[in-house]
Amino acid sequence: MLTERNKRILQIIVEQYTVAAEPVGSKRIAKKYGLNLSPATIRSAMADLEDMGYLTQPYTSAGRIPTDKGFRFYVDSLLEVRGLSYAEKERIETQYQQEQLDINEVMKDTSRILSLLSQYTGLVLAPKFTTTVFKRIHFIKLKEYLILVIFVSKSGIVQNKVIEFQERVTQEELDKITKYINELLTDLTLRELKEKIVQEMKKEKVLYDRLLSKALRLSKQVLDSEKESEIYIEGRTNILEQPEFADWEKMKAVLKAFEEKSLLIKLLDKTMAREGIQVFIGSESEFEEIQGCSLVASSYGSESYGLGTLGIIGPTRMDYSRVIPLVSYTAKSISQVL
Repeated sequence: MLTERNKRILQIIVEQYTVAAEPVGSKRIAKKYGLNLSPATIRSAMADLEDMGYLTQPYTSAGRIPTDKGFRFYVDSLLEVRGLSYAEKERIETQYQQEQLDINEVMKDTSRILSLLSQYTGLVLAPKFTTTVFKRIHFIKLKEYLILVIFVSKSGIVQNKVIEFQERVTQEELDKITKYINELLTDLTLRELKEKIVQEMKKEKVLYDRLLSKALRLSKQVLDSEKESEIYIEGRTNILEQPEFADWEKMKAVLKAFEEKSLLIKLLDKTMAREGIQVFIGSESEFEEIQGCSLVASSYGSESYGLGTLGIIGPTRMDYSRVIPLVSYTAKSISQVL
């Protein structure tokens, strides 16, 4: 249990370190904050906080800086979250006011605005189409061997792709295929849809029904080419401008994480099944490559359908009071749009 005095001193150190990125000493606290405590008393409290794992001293005779545990206690118990200004809310909403919104542009614009308003790195994990519930599919012949496929998920998201199908097929056949597939496969996730198609292809009747067989082969090709996840990242250099990443090894590890993307996808995946804002501080992410970083993230979508995740990644000393409402408001905005 922390005393009220120790809580206040921890809060001051976290907030000072957030601004200056330098160890905070007892004399600065005594002089600036009017706690009616001597520097010696403050040093004693800081030593107690260090013993309990909330602070650390980077080198002898320096002040203290918060540990991951210190930041966690601050976020959970001491943080005063600020609301966004009218101008900030308007800037977010302006991103989605076009009449025709392409899903990829929505993802890019969202990661861009998160980065711009936070001055950290904005991340958006696009909807996993293989895990969203399927409503209908359309096949449209563009030219010989080239077919436009339009997916509509139950949550209302529309995506399309062009595939090359190495069999001759007419638009009349495609219309029949569309009707058959929609009757067979509605209300399944695309992953379940793929499994159902494989099961149907094993049935003997498919061998004697040329059109049915073609429908299943076409659908399987479409689904086999579907990507599992896509992540949009904006503001990579913002995080590298922070003094914590002046060290080349730290910078290299973070850059590698941004380039490989799979690590960030795994981290954002953790928030999909959880409600509200999720904050991963430093080592809590369990990924060594981004030690020294924190992620504030939220899922987006409706109450019935979680579509994806968005967030902001920055140094552990990020301004949580500003970042948390920014992530929360953006998640609500994109949910309404989608």
